[in-house]
This record gives sequence, C-alpha cells and structure tokens, in this order.
Amino acid sequence: MRIAILGGGHGAYAAAADLSEKGHEIRLWRRDAAAFAPVLESRVIRVTDIDGIRNATIAKPTTDIGIAVRGAQLILIPSPATAQPDIAQAIAPHLEHGQVVFLPPGTFGAYIMDRIARQAGSRAEVTYAETGTLPYLARKRAIDEVAITIRAKRLPTGAYPAKRAAHARDVIAKAYPAIEQCEDALSAALLNAGPIIHPPLILLNAAPLQHFDRWDIHHEGTQPAVRAVTDALDAERVAIREALNYRSPHFPLSDHYNSDRWMYGEAHKKLVDSGDWREHIDLHQHRYMTEDVVLGLAFLDSVAQWISCEAPVARGLLSVAGAILGRNLRHGPRTLVALSLNTKTPDQLKELLWEAEK
Repeated sequence: MRIAILGGGHGAYAAAADLSEKGHEIRLWRRDAAAFAPVLESRVIRVTDIDGIRNATIAKPTTDIGIAVRGAQLILIPSPATAQPDIAQAIAPHLEHGQVVFLPPGTFGAYIMDRIARQAGSRAEVTYAETGTLPYLARKRAIDEVAITIRAKRLPTGAYPAKRAAHARDVIAKAYPAIEQCEDALSAALLNAGPIIHPPLILLNAAPLQHFDRWDIHHEGTQPAVRAVTDALDAERVAIREALNYRSPHFPLSDHYNSDRWMYGEAHKKLVDSGDWREHIDLHQHRYMTEDVVLGLAFLDSVAQWISCEAPVARGLLSVAGAILGRNLRHGPRTLVALSLNTKTPDQLKELLWEAEK
C-alpha cells in the first residue's frame, strides 16, 4: 500500500522504518530540509528494536507535501496536535476521494483537520481517524536513527465521519492490524493517553525537570503520590466516557503499569529499562505541555464542563499549568467553546460526528 507519513519526529521515523520493512511504499515528508538531509540523501533510516539494528530503506523521502500525499491510500500523521492546523492547510489542495487520514493520537484532530481542509477549499471525500496512542513507543537516537521499544497491541480508533468507519478500518488495518473500531472521533479522543499520563508527570516533577539537565519522569518521576494523581485524573476521564454512554473498554491507565491489557501491553518496565526517556523537558516548549496539557487536558476539561461532569483534578492541573505558562488554559483553541460545539447536546454532537459537517 502507498502510505504518506507526514512529520519528522519519533513516531514518524518509527512508522517510516517499520512500515517500509513490512513492504509498504512509504513517502516520508518533513518540512525541515536541513534536519532531513541525511535521510533525503541516503533514503535510509537506521532502526533498533528487539530484533537488532539494521537499515530500513524509504521509498520516497521528500520535502514536497504534494508528492507525499497525492496517490496515497493512507496518510499517517504522527505529528503533535499543535501541527495539525498547518498540515491540514498544506494537504488540502492535494487530497483525493477515498483517502484515509490517520492521526495517532488525534486530540480530536479528526474533526478539526477536516474542518480546516474544507475551509481551505478541499471537496475530496476523505475519512479522518484517530486513536488513543502512537503505534510505537519510540525515540530518535540520531538525526537518521530511531529506536522502537514497543509496538502497540491495541489501537482503539474512531473515524470522522463515523458512517465511513468501516472504510477507515479496512485501510488502516493493512498497516496496523491492531486497530479496533470505537464509536466516533470523540470516543477516540477520550481514549487519548497523553493528556492523562503526561500532565501529572511533568507538573508534579516540575522542580527536578528544571533543576536537572535530564530527568526520567517515568522512572524516578513516577512515585506513589504521582500515580495517585494520575489515577484520579484517569477516573475523571472514564466517568466522562460513561456519562456520554461510550462503551468499554475505557483502557484505564492503571493497566499501563500493572497489566498486559493496555494498548502497549506490559509497557512501563520496558519503557523505563530502555533509558530513552531520560531526557530534557522544557516546561514551556515540550509537547507534553504544548500538546497534552494546552490542547489535550483543556479539551478534556471542556468536555467535562459541557456535560456537567465533575473533574476537579483536570481543572486543578490545568490551573497549575496555566500558572507556569502565565495564561488561562481553559480558553484554549481546542475546547468545545472555541470549536463552537458547546451549544450542542451530546446527541446532536454524535449525529454531527456520524454525518460530518456539510
């Protein structure tokens, strides 16, 4: 299958290497030509995983997004949610009927990217889909090298519009057989692990993150007090899903630490043992803040407010993050108010997510 992968981060490089090795024709796009130069010239990404170290050949690395997107059956965007608006604008002229755009994860980006692409003039019948996590726990170790610690075992995915979910599932499953269909894009957004696991880890580890050059929030930073906050935040997420009548499994984050039932299976120990997450995290610039707090946690808080579901931990963490950043995050760009969806009833929103905006 011809797959466009858009982005230059850990997930994009992991996907390009992994899916190339599985026989797919990969067109890897990255905006930054200087940082992309080694891969552009060699067409190779060096990959390390449980099977060892080897080179994966990429069919078409390119800095031309049109070349990447045109003719692709699947458009994979493992970039941060902060990049979605610009990417939607950029791909709009090149989208074609029948394509599937897959956001792992999406932070409700399936709805947002479709809206932006249509406002930019696209009339292609494209199905957007998002899931609860990246298909990989991965970290780039060099400018052209990526280490894949774990591949996801379950990828609960919601499509937008939901009426085309079967088509999205069939296309995505050719690349990721672990895909599992969930109700719609909102259901999938409420399975996103990032806004649950990362805000407590960075906010409750703020002092060591700013003191030490590198700090592993998943190792030394994951202590019982932090876990207690994470569990309480996750319980709020599950309560929101239940209030909206979304079916289980809700993928409780406790399974990430204690069970093989979670999306990556038994992941936490492998993540810590790899050493790849001992890193520098700038609280003002890192995607854990700019994506998972400013967008993801604010989105979760806005959904809770919309359905009158108590979420004091989400609200409190959002307030603390706002104090660090110096602004009110409850009025951010990915809240239901900002998206003009807060006036709809849950049934009305689910109908919109089924049919899509016209």
